[in-house]
Amino acid sequence: MSVEIGSKAPNLILSDWVQGLPTNIDEMIGSIIVVEVFQVNCPGCFLYGLPQAVSVYNKFKDKNVKVIGVATAFEDYDKNTLDNLKLLVSDGKVIGETYKALRQHGKLVDGDKLYYKIPFPIAQDKVVKMPSTVSDQMISDFIKIYFPDFSTFSNKDKTELTQRVHDYLINKQYSPVTFETFRLRGTPSSIIIDKQGILRYSFFGAEGYLEGAISELLRER
Repeated sequence: MSVEIGSKAPNLILSDWVQGLPTNIDEMIGSIIVVEVFQVNCPGCFLYGLPQAVSVYNKFKDKNVKVIGVATAFEDYDKNTLDNLKLLVSDGKVIGETYKALRQHGKLVDGDKLYYKIPFPIAQDKVVKMPSTVSDQMISDFIKIYFPDFSTFSNKDKTELTQRVHDYLINKQYSPVTFETFRLRGTPSSIIIDKQGILRYSFFGAEGYLEGAISELLRER
């Protein structure tokens, strides 16, 4: 199952809460909900995505806006782990490419620690092992989600794309459930859900639109 912009947002499917009290979309209806999706081994998440989410949290926390962080893993499975997420939350420690980038930017404190605190609740996305074989249905579902204009392709392009999707899926080790349910393209990503529980925006990268989108939704009746 995947969700489109303008549709009711399903509950997040998570494995562990590492900071704050467990919550979910259905428990926050009536508030604007921001879900900041990141990976522990993602420099851009810590240089741009998470600082933006922290700023939004501080600015709007008294204006009926809820922010939660979801750590996912669609690559670097040896680094984007629950243990490394727990280290981040408990000690502020960063690892891998995140550590290298923050060190280069002079943004580490005490040698290997993040230069800011993440104040909102944080959970780990549920990551499930992929099956050893790839079915036609799996390929069809993937194409339907990520290539909605597939029917307009030439027969040659359809064949080539189908083969590329097959090859991608056969080499894919794990599937991050929340990441894929919301059709995210990478990290950092920001999901914005309105007071009625409708998915309104999904931003990828350091696009800088988060605060403006929230302000727009706050003006709605």
